[in-house]
Amino acid sequence: MKTEHILKEFEKQLIEQRYAPNTIRAYLDYSKLYLQHVQPYESLQDVPLSEIESFVKQKSDQISISYQKGLVGAIKKIHDLVGKQKLELKFLYPKRKFESLPKYFSKEEIKRIFDATPNVKHKAILMIIYSCGLRVSDLINLKMSDIKTHDKLLSIRSTKNSKDRWVTLPDPLIKILRSYYNEYQPKNYLFENPDGGQYSERSVQLILKRALKNGGIKTAGTVHSLRHSFAIHLLQSGTDLHTVQSLMGHQSIKTTEIYAQMIQSKPTPSPLDFL
Repeated sequence: MKTEHILKEFEKQLIEQRYAPNTIRAYLDYSKLYLQHVQPYESLQDVPLSEIESFVKQKSDQISISYQKGLVGAIKKIHDLVGKQKLELKFLYPKRKFESLPKYFSKEEIKRIFDATPNVKHKAILMIIYSCGLRVSDLINLKMSDIKTHDKLLSIRSTKNSKDRWVTLPDPLIKILRSYYNEYQPKNYLFENPDGGQYSERSVQLILKRALKNGGIKTAGTVHSLRHSFAIHLLQSGTDLHTVQSLMGHQSIKTTEIYAQMIQSKPTPSPLDFL
């Protein structure tokens, strides 16, 4: 099986179907792992369903639930677009579902994160994620043309669910963005690598990791926790649920309701208080 040829054709098909760059990279990474396993077969059409099942079950003990979902999705997609086969692989998706509460930072911790980030570019990145409720994929795909400073608006072209949205740019963020622009002069993407290319998700994660360390913040969290913090802090301030849903770009109100469940108007009493 000509792995490189298959991957190039797969990438071409994904681009033609206008998948987001991050999604394409993920599909290719999953598929490369799969193709290494089925290398002995002449073509994708020759791979039996039992072999796919064996591969996924073998990997299931070594990978997370989300990784398994992505792996099965990539296998299904590459057989569809390149192998011209409609495979039914629902039975290979993980059955267990875990509902964990979103990890977020307190308002004081958010301030400390910003204070611990002296680099204006890094501060602008963290501040825009928090103040606009962005996913990392939203951030790295932002273009200069998405910023409307005169109207104090930011256009977000979602890479997850194709649900574009507008969010307000607060004055402190606009001030930081102007300082950043004057120093770095980005040309295409709002945040670019030194060579002018698209900024990487890994670089954004490292910026936050450094800020948490320098700020002495012990709360465990990722860049996505800044997005969670955006939603929770808005709800704490009295913003209604539907407005938060719109700002977050959630398709279902049930997704937003998870944050609302974490906001309690009155502290729940403990039996210890009655002793």
